[in-house]
Amino acid sequence: MTMVHPPPRPGLRLGWYGDDFTGATDTLATLAKAGQRALLLLEIPDAERLAGLGPLDALGIAGASRTMDPEALRAELEPVGRFFAGVGVPVMHYKCCSTFDSAPRVGSIGAAVAALRPFFPNRFLPVVGGQPNIGRYCLFSTLFAAAGTGGTVHRIDRHPTMKAHPVTPMTEADLRLHLAAQGLEGMGALHYPDYGLDAVALDEKLDRMVAGRTSAVLLDIAQATDLAPVGRLIWDRARRSPLLAVGPSGVVQALATQWERDETVGDAPLAPTEGPVFVLAGSLSPVTRRQIAAAPSFHRMPADAGALCHDDAYRERLRSEIAGLLGQGRNVLVWTAPEEGKTPDTAQSATIADATADFVASVARAVPLRRLGIAGGDTSSKAVKALGLWGLSYRTALSPGVTVSLTHSAHPQSDGVELMLKGGQMGSEDLFERLVHGG
Repeated sequence: MTMVHPPPRPGLRLGWYGDDFTGATDTLATLAKAGQRALLLLEIPDAERLAGLGPLDALGIAGASRTMDPEALRAELEPVGRFFAGVGVPVMHYKCCSTFDSAPRVGSIGAAVAALRPFFPNRFLPVVGGQPNIGRYCLFSTLFAAAGTGGTVHRIDRHPTMKAHPVTPMTEADLRLHLAAQGLEGMGALHYPDYGLDAVALDEKLDRMVAGRTSAVLLDIAQATDLAPVGRLIWDRARRSPLLAVGPSGVVQALATQWERDETVGDAPLAPTEGPVFVLAGSLSPVTRRQIAAAPSFHRMPADAGALCHDDAYRERLRSEIAGLLGQGRNVLVWTAPEEGKTPDTAQSATIADATADFVASVARAVPLRRLGIAGGDTSSKAVKALGLWGLSYRTALSPGVTVSLTHSAHPQSDGVELMLKGGQMGSEDLFERLVHGG
């Protein structure tokens, strides 16, 4: 049950809401690697759960706002803003996709700001563009992104996948113009050469912007060295008055440069699996296609997305076949993307994501699994909810932007599962093989 007046949580530095589950777990990983005690929840906690969480530096809520219209988004986010204001976080991070793919009527970042900002009194609204560790760069307010891990970097409106995204194609690379169409008009901007100014001059330049007619400021991240000055600008102001910050996990990377912490935590490598691994790929990305092709340790099988939605007999036959293979100890990889060259049915995307999520949960109920992978942002968000989890903690990272989490659930079969979630653009070509064999 959602609490109305959560008690303050002294020591919390950050609250974050992920607009999908894959992005939310990337922020979880970023915090854990920075030595921060962090936990990701699947919904706003009630008083009993909140009291039982123990000491934390950061608390997150994973959602699916990137698929919502403005009305649904407002209903989703206003309770989130009220909760995090109540527990007293200095920074509320609205974690959007690193490619900023969104539109006025689908996943509007402007609508998210409108819903959350009234709960955080600081006039300064930082919007951080860029996350270099996953190939995202913002220069002079223009966003660039690599095509896959280590791939060629493209301006976002020329990116081979993002320019043709089936729901929210990126047709504008200047993030100020892209976000103006969603209601954040007249944004100020600090560009990466500004970070060469001395601290006093940089502070004065930012303060003049915030005191002007707009207080939303886009902050370039062109390279890793830009994180520290951006983190200082945000954290100094957050300590004066709580603020809302928008952007990918680059927000947390910047803030972590300012936080006193233990030595940066190294990843414990993932051991080879001791049982069968099930992976469901709902992503349409060419990166995911290559990862499927490079996964010989799996029995690979396509699934008819339309039949998953509408044919009970088909779903049961497929579930039974997969359960049988897993019961024999074989790893199974199922994908629902259309064949190469075929156009996806975008009108059915939400229905397909719902059906796919329910299907993943039915397989997990049929066969005890200790390691599970889900590819695709919308599919991941819905599948995690269908699995009946209440939270996720960090286990390791298989690739930049690809997190393996440990599940928390009241149901023993769903508790303690090593769960990999990945967005379509993320991960090395051998990612699924590494999920089986460790690394």
